[in-house]
Amino acid sequence: MKKKIAVLLGGNSAERYISIKSGYAILKSLLKSGMNAYPIDTRDFPIIQLKKQGFESAYIALHGKGGEDGTIQGILEYLNIPYTGSGIMSSAISLDKWRTKLLWKACSIPVLPDIFLKKKDFSKNTYPLILKEILKLKFPIIIKPNNSGSSIGITLVHHISQLIQSIEIAFKYSHDILIEPFLEGIEYTVSILDKRILPSIKIITKNNFYDYTAKYMASSTKYLCPSELNHKKEKELKKITESAWNILGCKGCGRIDAILDKNNNFWLLEINTIPGMTNRSLLPIAAKSIGISFDELVLKILNINKKTNIF
Repeated sequence: MKKKIAVLLGGNSAERYISIKSGYAILKSLLKSGMNAYPIDTRDFPIIQLKKQGFESAYIALHGKGGEDGTIQGILEYLNIPYTGSGIMSSAISLDKWRTKLLWKACSIPVLPDIFLKKKDFSKNTYPLILKEILKLKFPIIIKPNNSGSSIGITLVHHISQLIQSIEIAFKYSHDILIEPFLEGIEYTVSILDKRILPSIKIITKNNFYDYTAKYMASSTKYLCPSELNHKKEKELKKITESAWNILGCKGCGRIDAILDKNNNFWLLEINTIPGMTNRSLLPIAAKSIGISFDELVLKILNINKKTNIF
């Protein structure tokens, strides 16, 4: 009898909706490939019961806190259930944008300057000092939750009058936030599959930046793969991406976002260790450009490491 696979989806994070879409796309593909797979919504199902229910492998399709931050990975390791994607430490660090940037910066990976702010340190009394630091970055700036993805809770701020409201919005999704200068340029993303760096994708959006609407709702958003970068710049971006990936100790599959500024310099923005797998997702687009179908991609992710090989 084929081994029982749990497709972990849903959860409690702000990215629940996207996780469900990814999870069911993965589930459909696994069933199509003849796998014995079942959807498990971690919001409703106690993960500690997976072993008792006969599950022998887990395909993680969770996004954000509680799924991408090492929590689920730790439980699965305790249960001795093989799972897809990066391990506990890499997952925990990668979802923490600030600590990811600290590691990258220490290893000479180009990242934007930032201000890291904890919710407990933000008050009427501390605001003048915080404002002084923010003004050094110069407007416009981006304010984002430190432990969230899918561009949820992110605000582009053009004026000081927007600051407090934008900070409060970010704090709704994370107890820590990042404040960065808004860099005008061309956005790219690079996917990693096992140890292979896939062709970069150029993201074209009519919005000010690649926000939630551009990602999941706007039909005007376009993705170019190949990305139209010349050979030299493509090679440079792949090299930076590979270094950034290895520094964090990631494995399986993932995606790293970058921006090319007006001076032709790349800056890394963030990493995603559990990329979306919907019809608008970027990893499947990159894989398709080198002849890997969605169904093939799903199976490759499942079987990248010996740890996740269930056959």
